Amino acid sequence: MSDSPPATAAVRPLDATERRVLGTLVEKAKTTPDQYPLSLNALVNGCNQKSNRDPAMNLDEEQVMKAITSLRALGAVAEVFGNGSLARYRHLAYEWLGVGKEELAILAELLLRGEQTEGSLRGRASRMDDIPDLSSLRRHLEALASRGLVVWLSPPGRGRMLTHGLLPLEKLEKVRAQLGASTPAE
Repeated sequence: MSDSPPATAAVRPLDATERRVLGTLVEKAKTTPDQYPLSLNALVNGCNQKSNRDPAMNLDEEQVMKAITSLRALGAVAEVFGNGSLARYRHLAYEWLGVGKEELAILAELLLRGEQTEGSLRGRASRMDDIPDLSSLRRHLEALASRGLVVWLSPPGRGRMLTHGLLPLEKLEKVRAQLGASTPAE
């Protein structure tokens, strides 16, 4: 049995724990499908892993469960039960965000590592879904940016920086200030 997203599911900014939980669920679904959906323990371990994460976090079960509860209310995560009675969790990000597989890999990478350059993003997201070159990546990024799911932090050119659009406004402004990007880049 699984729960489905509510009819009024809406995309909104996510706090740091929600971003890490959703990013981890997407990443694990793509990179370790035989171990997915994830138990609470596996999800906590995935959120706290040291590789492919920035910043490093040390979340406990209560913090992760709180994030799961709020993500379920949004229609972004579902609780499922397999052969046993152990609850497992899966993302509903394709439906919640209305994206395709490469776009979701891009967003998951941004959720797990935050702002980065296009070149770094392509290499990292390609471990989840093949993105053959920068022009392919840029097509996906333009589509995501047109819907507010990607935010440009610097102007076009080598080393162009971007992040996901699920940051609360105050966090986005802090990121812009750190990068010296006081106004939105087009």
